[in-house]
Amino acid sequence: MSLPVIAIDGPAASGKGTLARRVAAAYGFAHLDTGSLYRAVGVLLLRLGKDPGDADAAAKIARALKPDDTILTDPDLRGDEAAQAASQVAVVPEVRAALLDFQRGFAKHPPGDARGAVLDGRDIGTVICPDADAKLFVTASVEVRADRRLKELQERGIPAIPSDVLEDMKARDARDSQRAVAPLRPAGDAFVLDTSAMNAEEALAAAIAHIGSKTGLGTRR
Repeated sequence: MSLPVIAIDGPAASGKGTLARRVAAAYGFAHLDTGSLYRAVGVLLLRLGKDPGDADAAAKIARALKPDDTILTDPDLRGDEAAQAASQVAVVPEVRAALLDFQRGFAKHPPGDARGAVLDGRDIGTVICPDADAKLFVTASVEVRADRRLKELQERGIPAIPSDVLEDMKARDARDSQRAVAPLRPAGDAFVLDTSAMNAEEALAAAIAHIGSKTGLGTRR
């Protein structure tokens, strides 16, 4: 019998990552931040002294990634250098194919004794796991998301101008939603959760209520 899979998608700074981790903890599921896979490939390339645009090297690294690799939780993955490298490797078809296999393998066989899997990203419900047991699309107004990102940067000691952060967020939204491959959009059967006026507890409660209604699963909290 296949284990339950929960797909959580959404734009940058929507709160999907925090929500996905909390949902996974509530159910005793394994969690995968799929964006970290591309960042990991980019960081490993840089550490080897290779150009992130080296398609062959990027594909080789992507095919070798394993769920328990320490690089997937490396703090360097949160840096700007990792983000820029990730954007380069993400356009390599062989990398996307390798990481597609990784993500589907994680969903089908979550590591450890996990009772299921929660995957968050941009195309989980539409491409990676279209048959997921429950799908959520987490969003918020671009102004709210830009404010969240600004606070995150400030907490990390990175200077940022509010208007620049907002424009960057709008540009990223446009790129993600208009790209030719796996554009950012809610799956037709996804529950759209707008967190603009929600705190983390309210978002979690709404997510748990929806997942329970779709799957009958009970949390272990």
